[in-house]
Order: sequence, then C-alpha cells, then structure tokens
Amino acid sequence: MSMAYKMNTSLTDGPIGKKLILFALPVLMGNVLQSLNGTINAIWIGNFLGESAFAATSNANNIMFFLLSLVFGIGMAATILIAQSVGAGDEQRAKRVVGTSALFFIGIAVSITVLGFIFSPLILEGMHTPPDALAFATDYLRIIFIGLLFMYGYNFVMMIMRGAGDAKTPFYFLLISTFLDIVLNPLFIFGLGPVPALGIAGSAVATVIAQFVSLVCLIIFLYRKKHFLRLTRADLPYVRFDRAIIGSLVRKGVPMGLQMLIVSTSALAFINLVNSFGSVATAAFGAAMQLSSYIQMPAMAIGGAVSTVAAQNVGAGKWDRVHKTTIMGIVINFLMTGALVGLIYLFNRQALGLFLQDQAAIEIGMRINSITLWAFILFGITFVVSGVVRATGAVMVPLLTTFLSLWCIRIPLSYYLSAKYGLDAVWWSFPIAFSIGIMLSISYYVWGNWRNAKMLGDKPQQAAG
Repeated sequence: MSMAYKMNTSLTDGPIGKKLILFALPVLMGNVLQSLNGTINAIWIGNFLGESAFAATSNANNIMFFLLSLVFGIGMAATILIAQSVGAGDEQRAKRVVGTSALFFIGIAVSITVLGFIFSPLILEGMHTPPDALAFATDYLRIIFIGLLFMYGYNFVMMIMRGAGDAKTPFYFLLISTFLDIVLNPLFIFGLGPVPALGIAGSAVATVIAQFVSLVCLIIFLYRKKHFLRLTRADLPYVRFDRAIIGSLVRKGVPMGLQMLIVSTSALAFINLVNSFGSVATAAFGAAMQLSSYIQMPAMAIGGAVSTVAAQNVGAGKWDRVHKTTIMGIVINFLMTGALVGLIYLFNRQALGLFLQDQAAIEIGMRINSITLWAFILFGITFVVSGVVRATGAVMVPLLTTFLSLWCIRIPLSYYLSAKYGLDAVWWSFPIAFSIGIMLSISYYVWGNWRNAKMLGDKPQQAAG
C-alpha cells in the first residue's frame, strides 16, 4: 500500500476524537443530503399531489428501506473486513473482499429487481396500504425497483471506500446525485416541453436517473485516480466466490442484515398499524418520520465512523484505541443528537407544515414528535456501542438485542396500546423500546466476550509499529 494513501486513510494513529469527527462529518453531510433530497421530494408530492400521494411514498419508502436492509449486512461485513485489512496493512486481502462481495451485490440486486417489479401490488396490499394511495404507490415502487441495481451499486462502492478510510470521496458524488434528483423531480412530476407529466412516478424516475449518473461518475473517478482498491485486469482472479470470504460474508453479514431486516420489518408492521387509522394518520406519521430521519443522522454517522475506526484498530491490534473510540463516539453523538432534538422541538409545527397541509395531520404529527424525538438520543448511544462491537465480528448479540427491543417489545406494545388507548398512546412504544435496547447493548459491551470475535479464520497481519 502506498505511503501517501496510508497517511491519508489510516485511522490507527492520531487523536481519536478528531479522527472520528473528520471521518463522520462527510458521512453526516451525506446523510443530510440524502434526507434533504427525500424531504424536498416529499414537499413536492405532499403539497402538489395530495395526502394520498404522500401516504403512498411513505409506504413505498418503508419497502425500499426493507430492500436496502437485505444487502446492508453483506456491505457492513465487507466494510469491516476491508477496514481490518487496511489496519493490518494487507492490501491483497482487501481486494479479495472487493471482488467477492461485488458479485454478491450484483446477484442480489438483479434477483430483487425482477421479483419486486412483479409483486409490487401484492406487497403493498399486504401492508394494507390505503386504497386511495395504492395505485400511486405501485407506480412509484415499480420504477424504484428498476433502479435498484444502481442504488445497490452506489451503496456498495460507498461502503467499500469508507472501510478503506475514505469518507470524503463518496460525499462529493452524493452531491451530484442529490443535485440531479432535486432538479429532475419537479421536471418529471409536472412535465416541461417534451418531458411528460408523470406525477408521483416522475419522482421515482428522477431518483433512478440521479443514482445511475452518480454511480457511473464515481466509478470513472476511481479508475482515473487509480484508487488502490480498484480492480484492474491483473486483479480479475479476485473477482470470484472466494470460499473463506464468502463464509465470512454469510456468517457475519447475514446476522447484520437480519438486524436491519428486523428494524425494517418492524417499521412495516408499525406503519401497517398506523394505516388502519386512515391516510391522515399515515401522512402525519410519514412527516414525523421525515423529521426523525434528521434526528438519527448524527447517530448513523458517528456509528459508521466508530465501526470503521474500531475495525482498523482491531486489525492493527490497538485495543486501547478501540475502547477510547467507544467513549468519544457516545459523547459526540449525545451532543449532536441532543442539539437536533431541541431544534425540532422549538419549531415543531413549522417543520411539520413543510410536508402537511391538513391541520388534523399536523396535530397528530406534533403529538408523535413530542413523545418520540427525545428517545432517539438513546437510540444513538445504542447505535455507537453496536458499531464498535460489530467491528470485531461479534454480530449475534446485537441481532438478538434488536429483535427483543423491537419485535418483543415495541410492536406488541404498540398494538396493545392502540387497541386499549387509541392512536395517541401508540407512540410511547418508541421510548420504551429504545430504553430496553440501550440497557441490553451496554450490558453486552461491558460483560460480553465480543473482543474475542474474528471476521475470518485467519488472523489479520498486525501493522508494524
């Protein structure tokens, strides 16, 4: 590995707090861009196409989160393997991971695209999507399925680069994607000149085009800059199903993917409950979740940063830095998430008014926020702790913790509260589930055996010095 690249991407030396912030900021800004993009699209749809169209996108977006969860585990496992390899100075193994995991992503993306396009109406009906939103949601979802390969591809390349210690480059190309999506959305929704007015389907078309262009530009850039993880003709032997890496991706990636599937399926079960209260409640919940997505961004950014930093230091055998990474991650996340929660509370009605015109929906959204937003601070701490634990390859206990807090606590509790006390009581399932999750996560971090876990059977070569 070249010394210049090592100096630019190594996370095994220097002040941990500074490393975390500098690595997390591009991730956070990328999350902001993605959510801002979704928010602007939601504003166009909610204000100009009506509550039914907005409810349709809420249902469809939950399905897309579910689909991204299917490959999240493989991507995270590949990210951790690459980060450990970079920390250990093993460039060859890093390229082996890239070649093998790339085949995984392509195969999964093609399979899901075909099945999803065919069964979109059945999936939405199974979620009890409101009848007035079903046709909108079907059109939107089918087009998104067509662009799934580009979406998966971009996320794969982004996670690989972050595992190598580079969070800045993916952010620059995310700027391209976001700009295109924002510009193209009103063009395809309302039409202009030779471009027909496609309504809600136009929003999906804009997203697909933006993802495709950004992915192509990113790949071209990496090859022109001769990124050390690019696969050249000489590296073609790495593009195969390596048995050892496949075993690691499956053993470690599947539980991490299942963890995200538990999150996404619980969200589907929750919105299924909210749908039973009608389109106004669904729209209010969708708007509240748009805002909560911003609240979760620091946790996701810091959580991703601590996972990569910890994995590189695990590869280098620097365990003192692993534990310091955990503490610094929790502190930074607490301050950043707390600040955003306070900001939303100050402008609750105004923020919801960006998405909703119906005053009844705004009132419901305000009640949702007043009960749930503060609990996302607890969610952030859990996300950081789990990120460090997963960096070693310990994945089963975080999976169990997520399952217990969501499917054994939040979902049964939400259905019970809705039946006994009505819609307003449902939202209390959020802070209760998050509180249980943080207690379980911290207990495992303090007393568990996660430090002894391994990603591969062979131990990474420790970095010199």
